[in-house]
Amino acid sequence: MTRHVLTTHIGGREVTLPGTIADIREALPEALRADFEREIESVSADELFGVMASWALRTPQAHDPDEDALVERLKAGDMTGMKYADELDDAYRSTG
Repeated sequence: MTRHVLTTHIGGREVTLPGTIADIREALPEALRADFEREIESVSADELFGVMASWALRTPQAHDPDEDALVERLKAGDMTGMKYADELDDAYRSTG
């Protein structure tokens, strides 16, 4: 049986997501399955792919070892190289 997947990029790395309704349902945490089934069964055909992709992104994915190391470093209090919101140029947010 051919396994269908969706592929996207998150945080600069390629991520493979389940690509069928059955695979998404199986990969979702039990607590989300009823909501998924309710939505997927009532979505219109022209919105089906978007809804599937949205739910596929909610499935647990393997962690990036570099990201895990960064989280551990931050938890230990090492903020080397971090930029805080007030240090960023967010002029693009200005409405004026």
